[in-house]
Amino acid sequence: MVGMLILDGTGILKLNIRMSISEKSNVSFGTDLLRAFVAVVDASSFTAAASHLNSTQSTVSQKILRLEDLARVRLLDRGPRGIRPTEAGERLLGYARRILMLNDEAAAALSGAARRVTLRLGLPEDFASGQVTPALAAFMRTRPQLKLEVTSGLSRDLYRRYRQGEFDLVLVKQNRNGDRGRMHWPEPLVWLESADGAMTAADPLPLVAFPPDGLYRAEMIDALDRAGRDWQLVYTSSSLAGLQSAIAAGLGIGLLPRRASLPGLREIGLLPTVEDMEIAIHCADSDIPFMGDMIAILAAAVESGKPLPGCGA
Repeated sequence: MVGMLILDGTGILKLNIRMSISEKSNVSFGTDLLRAFVAVVDASSFTAAASHLNSTQSTVSQKILRLEDLARVRLLDRGPRGIRPTEAGERLLGYARRILMLNDEAAAALSGAARRVTLRLGLPEDFASGQVTPALAAFMRTRPQLKLEVTSGLSRDLYRRYRQGEFDLVLVKQNRNGDRGRMHWPEPLVWLESADGAMTAADPLPLVAFPPDGLYRAEMIDALDRAGRDWQLVYTSSSLAGLQSAIAAGLGIGLLPRRASLPGLREIGLLPTVEDMEIAIHCADSDIPFMGDMIAILAAAVESGKPLPGCGA
């Protein structure tokens, strides 16, 4: 049985449940049960998970009940805000992802070692130039049968190309009312100005922004228009580093993710609140070999919460 193992001399404690040595050998979590569990957690919904698995809601529910029966503990909380893993479910989730990853690797290896797998990945430039690239490089060194094609660019362009079939997997920043994707995280937005001087009293407000097809620009302008504040664009760049430098130098203020606030910048609390955006992972086919590994690498990069280096959005 997969779980947290603590050998105490008389038995093994797994998922906070004590099981004897002889009893543990009779428990096995099937990959079909674990795949259903991961799909429900990622989608926060039995219906969406069933659609993702090309199954029925009743079948997915039965698999979760069977998994909970094997684990002898409740793994999911079913509430008005959707499906969430319990404490035991959170413990199992990491193991489940690793088991499925190894299963998929084994299947890919046995299907023909000479067969190369191509995976097309799209990333915003700040992630492509950050901690994602070293993680991808390390993974590739041990997977010679994988050919990874990475393209960086603006999120809206990446998502459009993904919908046209040009990518197998994309990590993008998007509005919260968009397609939620395989996984998603909130991306709080904040107003930023130079740490060396306040600019909120300027009239009109000098703005630093991405081009018209970039993120945050429309949200920034709409918020100021609703508040009746005059503004003027003083600096435009498709590079996050360029915007951060312009704001730090005192050219103007900008609306950016909170993670983009670096030394030399400070948040402004006197301007209109703007609804958070989100970061989402979209994948066309989760059964592509190594897709689970790629999703795990991207998810780890997002959840690290490290400040964004300068590049594109």
